[in-house]
Amino acid sequence: MEFTAQAIAEFLKGEVIGNPEIKVNNVAKIEEAESGTLAFLANPKYAKYLYTTNASIVLINKNYELEQDVKTTLIRVDNAYESFAKLLELAEQARPVKQGISSLAFIEETAKIGDGVYIAPFVYIGENAVIEDNVSLKPHVFIDDNVTIKENTVLNAGVKIYHECIIGKDCIIHAGAVIGSDGFGFAPDENNVYRKIPQLGNVVIEDNVEIGSNTTVDRATMGSTFIREGVKLDNLNQVGHNVHIGENTVIAAQSGIAGSTKVGKNCQFGGQSGIAPHIQIADGVKAGPQSGIPNSIKKENKIVLGTPAFEIRDFQRSFIAYKQLPELLKRVKDLENKIEELTKK
Repeated sequence: MEFTAQAIAEFLKGEVIGNPEIKVNNVAKIEEAESGTLAFLANPKYAKYLYTTNASIVLINKNYELEQDVKTTLIRVDNAYESFAKLLELAEQARPVKQGISSLAFIEETAKIGDGVYIAPFVYIGENAVIEDNVSLKPHVFIDDNVTIKENTVLNAGVKIYHECIIGKDCIIHAGAVIGSDGFGFAPDENNVYRKIPQLGNVVIEDNVEIGSNTTVDRATMGSTFIREGVKLDNLNQVGHNVHIGENTVIAAQSGIAGSTKVGKNCQFGGQSGIAPHIQIADGVKAGPQSGIPNSIKKENKIVLGTPAFEIRDFQRSFIAYKQLPELLKRVKDLENKIEELTKK
């Protein structure tokens, strides 16, 4: 499908600089783009490519000042990154939508299946499960007994949803994710043998949540593990039992949240973050990559970094000192030697 610069500009409420009739049929990175593709410039680190790119169209911010002439057609928009995302959404919506139930799927008789669904080969749907309208279940998806999958949600290949769990509307769960596996609950007996504590709760995932590949969300011991509306979890995350993640919080890859911790809304956690059990994280907290958070953070919108994590400005000052430790150690030893020489005189 092709679009002209003029059509794209009208859709994005932008301004064309160059040829309004030039057409594109694909998107690309600005540094790798070829003729017939559209790219965008949002990060100043890539500004040099604006003057060498072969992209037919490039989205730039309205306030971006050109340093020299460009050979590509530009579309000035309020926010180039956001506008590019809107175009990707449009392209995604234009893809053909599969519907129908494969004869190679197995659906228990007590399951309820809505209209417009796609159930691929080798999907299993358990007893009393509810699959609402326009749900898409890709190959090898496993839906256990009494699970509810609400409308317009997509479960990609190999997703496993354990019994009693609830998945909201307009969610995307990527390949290999496991929702509702047992929380890590064991108690030692008098012989120090660990006995399993039954995990009797479930997982509740609200609307518009996206969960990355091979991420696991444990079911609650009692009650529910909650993933609230708009949460985005990257690949390879681990969410422990009875965790509560607030609205619109985002967590990058390889991060872990231990059991019974409550994370506020609008938080951001970098990759490989680790959060201890039974603590609370206030709304709007941001944690840098590899942050280790052992205690509650009660101040909203606080930014932390390090292990153990502490306020980012203090961390930056500490890190400067840390890099100077070899030189400081050498200076201390030199001073010790001089003091020793003076005391001998």
